[in-house]
Order: sequence, then C-alpha cells, then structure tokens
Amino acid sequence: MSEVLDAMFERKVEEGELVIRQGDDGDYFYVIEKGTFQFFITGEDGEEKILGEYTDSGSFGELALMYNMPRSASVRARSKGSLWAMSRQTFRKIVLKRAFLKRKVYEELLEKVEMLKSLESYERMNLCDALTPKKYSDGDLIIKEGDEADGMYFIEQGTVRVTKTNENGEQREISRLTNGAYFGELALITHKPRAASVYAEGEVKVAFLDVAAFERLLGPCMDIMKRNFNDYEEQLVKIFGSKANISDLR
Repeated sequence: MSEVLDAMFERKVEEGELVIRQGDDGDYFYVIEKGTFQFFITGEDGEEKILGEYTDSGSFGELALMYNMPRSASVRARSKGSLWAMSRQTFRKIVLKRAFLKRKVYEELLEKVEMLKSLESYERMNLCDALTPKKYSDGDLIIKEGDEADGMYFIEQGTVRVTKTNENGEQREISRLTNGAYFGELALITHKPRAASVYAEGEVKVAFLDVAAFERLLGPCMDIMKRNFNDYEEQLVKIFGSKANISDLR
C-alpha cells in the first residue's frame, strides 16, 4: 500500500473534461477523491449511451492497463474534481501481480453462481478483478433486511447467519452459509430491497461484487442469463422460488 501511495500523483479536472476517451490506449489508472464522473460509450451512429457514474469515490481505467486493450468506454467529469493517478508501468509492476493471485481464488467462487454460468472466460476474469475483499467480526450486520440492494457477496472464509422477520416482527434464522457460498445475488437482477438480514458468525472474509461495477463491465445480468435461453426460465424459478414471484425484473 505504501508503494502504491508513493507512486500516485494528483490530477485536478474541470467540469466537462474528458478524462478517458473510448478507443485510446490505456496510460493511467485513476482513483476518485472528489467529484462526479460519468461513464459512457459512443455507438457507430455517434450517440452516447450512459453506463453509470461515481461520485466522490471509486476507481476506473484498470482494465485497459491489465489487458493491453484500448479504452472500452469514455469517462467525463460532470463537476470539478480531483483524481489520483498511477502510470501503466507502475500499475503493472505493483498491482497486477497481486491481482492475478486474487483472480485465481475469485474465479472459483464465480463459477459456482448459476446465473453467471454463461459468462465467457474473459468476462469472468473481468468480474474477478472487480471483486472487493471485505472483513467482518462476530455479530457484524453484513446486509439488513429492507435496505437497498447494492451488490452480492461471496464467502471466502467463515460462516454467516441469514435471518428473516416473521409476522410478529421477530427475526428468525432461516439458514447458515459457509466457505464457497454466496448471498445477495438478487441485487444483480432486481431493484427490490434486501429480503433478509445476514450476520457474521465469528470472523468472516467475503468478496463483494458491486452491482454498478458489474453492469459497467458486462451490462444487465438478465441479458447474460438469456444467452442460455433454454435454461433461462428454469434459472429464474430456482432464484425466485416460483413463476409467481418473478416480477420487477430489469
């Protein structure tokens, strides 16, 4: 971490400034300190399609450096802001080595997710690079029933307790999950709030997949599931319990 901090430099940006242009060679990786940054792609007809935006947090530009590919999207500053940048050479020397080690572990976790089984190998690797490690102590609330669903979790180490509120307003345990399991996956395909709460049992280490990062890399999860059209409805029934529960999907 100290090496990374020493290698980065600040870049001030103005409102409307194009930080990254689609199709250009990747030269820098950026971490947002302040400001709002919009991600978009430009089609052959010249029209812009907005993919999302980050405000006062987040990072971008890593994929072009990792895979020696042109920039896949453009990034525009929607306000004055401040970025911290790292050059391609430094990024590959310090960050890439550790990223490949992390990828080997995370790829095994992603392969277990039924709704993502139609991903191509390179798409799965991209998602591995987007996963964020998180740690929780005994009793910590990881997700809360009723809260906004912002992503899904993969358990690397430890056990979690899943609870749901009954008709009397009491929290009842409905399951326990451990190494290799995942939860919160509905965040990838529906806007509905969290259906249950999840607590850490002892020390827990998870990998978090942000839904905004997922869609920035691969688009809507439903489109990925539809690739295997014959299995599409069967997957939805497994996820939601019955056809009657399949609603409000993206």
